[in-house]
Amino acid sequence: MRILITGATGFIGTVLTDRLLQQGHAVTVLSRDPERAAAHFGHRLIAIRDVFTLQASQAPEAIINLAGEPLASGRWSARRKQQIYNSRIDLTRTIARYISLRHTRPRVLINGSAIGYYGLHEDGQLTENDKSGDDFAARLCRDWEREARKAEPFGVRVCLLRTGLVLGRRNRGGSGMLGRLLPVFRMGLGSALGNGRQWMSWVHVNDLIRLIEHCLVNTDLQGPVNATAPTPVRNNEFTRTLGKVLHRWTPFRIPAVALRLLLGDMSQLLVEGQRVIPQRALNSGFIFKFPSLDNALQEILHAQPNHSLETQVDRHPTKARQNSV
Repeated sequence: MRILITGATGFIGTVLTDRLLQQGHAVTVLSRDPERAAAHFGHRLIAIRDVFTLQASQAPEAIINLAGEPLASGRWSARRKQQIYNSRIDLTRTIARYISLRHTRPRVLINGSAIGYYGLHEDGQLTENDKSGDDFAARLCRDWEREARKAEPFGVRVCLLRTGLVLGRRNRGGSGMLGRLLPVFRMGLGSALGNGRQWMSWVHVNDLIRLIEHCLVNTDLQGPVNATAPTPVRNNEFTRTLGKVLHRWTPFRIPAVALRLLLGDMSQLLVEGQRVIPQRALNSGFIFKFPSLDNALQEILHAQPNHSLETQVDRHPTKARQNSV
């Protein structure tokens, strides 16, 4: 299958692209630095700077759009918010325009989004049927998804992947959230954040990659798809579980006011959350290999090196495998 990927050299994109290459797909990467992107994958793929330079013979059958400035990369100043917003909206708008101008169009566009779409909630369960919130992250996701859906009138199946906190071991594309937490927890300084009651909707990177594959081949899936494990946990439980897996005490708590002073609006990602359920994935027959946090963290932190998720992604069958690619 010919697949175009944006954001391929990031933490998630590296695992996904390695997996697709391993399966024998013809992968093209859209990157601001094509030479670096090609070297990142050992020159096993085509790397381009401009999607409009693709030849007709290279036209993708699927597009996976994961690119965007990282949300958790510094205080959210007005300038930083605009950078985060533009990096997602502008590229997705370009991809939709590319699709509109093609004679041969992709069958599916899997577009990144996030559970921030739902806004900030306390206890209620959220599924794909729930409405958008109205804070910065919610508006960003809503506008991002709207740009992706511009491909639908051209017969393209669009999946909007609302991703939660992605857990996985460090790879050459980065370390994700867990990589930032581990040094602190290993020093015995692991802390609950705020009151610790906020929900954390997380997913093992292995399951996220498998869910993307599921969306590629399951023609019944379209629209929003929550990419989170079916068992979200409160921050208190996340802190205790990570401490237990690392055999470290977690006696501390960082007050919400301190986080807000340090991080501004970005502190919302840490002290307020959402209890998100992947209802559409479950209804479509997708089976999570890592449904519990303890199981996920044990695999990430204690698996043998030859089980690295960078090169080994589970092949657990799903009902979608019955569909042809």
